[in-house]
Amino acid sequence: MQNPNNTLWIKSPLATLNLACAGGVVVRGNTIVELVAEGNTPNSQIDETFDASQHVMLPGLINAHHHFYQTLTRAHPVALNKELFSWLTSLYPVWAKLQPEMVDVSTQIALSELLLSGCTTANDHHYLFPRGLEQAIDIQVEQSRKLGVRVHLTRGSMSLGKDQGGLPPQSTVQSEDTILTDSERLIHRYHDHADGAMVRVALAPCSPFSVSTDLMKASAQLAEQHDVQLHTHLAETHDETEFCLKMFGQRPVDYLESVGWLNKRTWLAHGIHFNDEEILRLGKAGVGIAHCPSSNMLLASGQCPTLDLEAAGSPVGIGVDGSASNDGSNMIMEVRQALLLQRLRYGASRITHQKVIDWATRGSAACLGRDDIGEITVGKQADLAFFRLNEIQFAGAGDPLAALILCGAQRADRVMVAGRWRVADGCIEGLDIEALKARQRELAAQLR
Repeated sequence: MQNPNNTLWIKSPLATLNLACAGGVVVRGNTIVELVAEGNTPNSQIDETFDASQHVMLPGLINAHHHFYQTLTRAHPVALNKELFSWLTSLYPVWAKLQPEMVDVSTQIALSELLLSGCTTANDHHYLFPRGLEQAIDIQVEQSRKLGVRVHLTRGSMSLGKDQGGLPPQSTVQSEDTILTDSERLIHRYHDHADGAMVRVALAPCSPFSVSTDLMKASAQLAEQHDVQLHTHLAETHDETEFCLKMFGQRPVDYLESVGWLNKRTWLAHGIHFNDEEILRLGKAGVGIAHCPSSNMLLASGQCPTLDLEAAGSPVGIGVDGSASNDGSNMIMEVRQALLLQRLRYGASRITHQKVIDWATRGSAACLGRDDIGEITVGKQADLAFFRLNEIQFAGAGDPLAALILCGAQRADRVMVAGRWRVADGCIEGLDIEALKARQRELAAQLR
C-alpha cells in the first residue's frame, strides 16, 4: 500500500516530454518536488523508488469536454448515421428516461475508461435533469471521489424546450430559477478554489439552441460572482449558425459576446465554424476551445481551426466528447485522432506528436482555468501517466514518445493522480470492473 507521506523517486523513464526530468521525478505527497537530470540522483531523501525505464511518462492527460451519461447509448440504433441536430432529436427522448443509478454507473464507466487511458482530470458537461435526476452532479462527485480522479463538473442546463422553439423535449428542461438556484448550491457545496483541487464546478448552459438569452446572461453573472468557469457548445455545425441567425439575428460568436461570455472565464466545446474575424476576437478575449476530433468526424461536423485559434490567443485543449458521439472515452486515442484530423488541415510538419500531447495536457488545463496541472514541473500536482510499449503495434518502433501517438497506444500501464497510484499494471485500484461493465450493459438495455 502506498504511503502518502513518503518521498517517491520515479526513476529514469524510457521517454518523456520534458528533457529536464530524463532521470525521473521526485513526488512528495500530491506534488512534484524535484526533477532529476539524466544520469543524476535526487537531492531529496528518497523513501521509495519506482523503476520507469520501460515506461513513457506523460503529464496526466486532461479531458476538456465529455458527457458521461452518454456511455449508456453508444452505437444506439436510433442515432446511427446522422448529423448533429437529427442525432440529438433521436436521442433526447432516450436520455429523458435516465434514472439516478444510470448516472451513477455511467459516471463510473466513463471515469474508469478515461483513467485507464492515462487521463487524470476530466470535465463532464451534464445538462439533463428530468424529474428524479435533480442530484445528478452530487452523484458524479461521489463517484469521482471513490475513483480518485480529478474532475471539473459543469452544472449544465436546458431551459428552451420544443414549446419555446428549442430542440429538447419539455420533460428534459427546467425553469431558470431552478437552474440558477441549484447552480449556486453546487458551487457552495463542492467547488474548491485551492491549488490541487480535486473537484471544481463550472456553469454550462447546453447550447444556444437549448437555453434562453436570459439564462446565458444570468449564468455569466453568477460565474463572475463566484469566480467559476463557463462552458457551452458553440459553432459545432452550420445548422447551429443558421439557428442563431434565425432565433437571435446574430452569428454564434456575436451572440456569445452579447450575453457576456466573451472572456477568459469561458471555454467552448468544438469551435469549428468561425470566420477569421471571429477567431481574432476569441483569441483576444482568451476564450478556450476544447477540440473534439472523433465526435467532429463521426457527426460530420467539420474541423476545428486549432492553430489559427492558438495563434490568436485562445487556449486549445482536447475532449473525447460524449461517448454517444464518439463511442469511446479513450483519451490517448483521442490525442492520435487530433493529430490525424488536424494534419489534413495544417500539414504534417505543423501538427506534431508533441503538439497534440501539449493540447491534451497544458492546453486542456488552460481551458479549465488551471495552472497547477498539465505539466511535469516542480510545484505542479503529481498527475502522471505511464505507458509501456510492449504491445504488438509497437513492435519495431523507433522514437518511444512518437510511437505512443503514431502507433496507437490504447491503455496506460500506470496512472498517478495527486501523488496516488490509481492504475497499476493496467488495472484500477479497488475496482471490480467486470461487475461494473455487466451492470452498465443491463442499464443500457433498459434504455433501449
